Amino acid sequence: MSDRELRVSKIRNGTVVDHITAGQALNVLAILGIDTESGETVSIGIRVPSDRLGSKDIVKVEGRELSQDEVDVLSLIAPAATINIVREFDVVEKHRVERPSEVVGVLSCPNRHCITTEDEPVQSRFDVLDDGIRCQYCDTIVRDSIAEQIDVA
Repeated sequence: MSDRELRVSKIRNGTVVDHITAGQALNVLAILGIDTESGETVSIGIRVPSDRLGSKDIVKVEGRELSQDEVDVLSLIAPAATINIVREFDVVEKHRVERPSEVVGVLSCPNRHCITTEDEPVQSRFDVLDDGIRCQYCDTIVRDSIAEQIDVA
């Protein structure tokens, strides 16, 4: 199979997340809440050749368009990703992810003493930095393990 051949079939309707940082496809599934129980049809390519990135991951989700919150979190672990909206086998929208200035309620603070990890009704809030994220409540900074902070509950 040449590098230019289609490795995963086209989808009729849904979202293709392309140019994901190699090795992050399973974290993308976690962000989207996709597991064996979700019932969604998903195609995944891991470490496929890419002219732009060397290698990349790709996730195709049939019958679903992503919310802006989902795209915001994706941008933290896959800053070069593109989101393609597909309808009747045609890409009708295509855009690169943009890192938001903050993310709310989708990440967990690793500081076990943070108010967001106690029994308080407080949503997590993180400022997005150039090289990581910072909890707005306790100022804990996460740089290397952002994917581990994804709150999939």
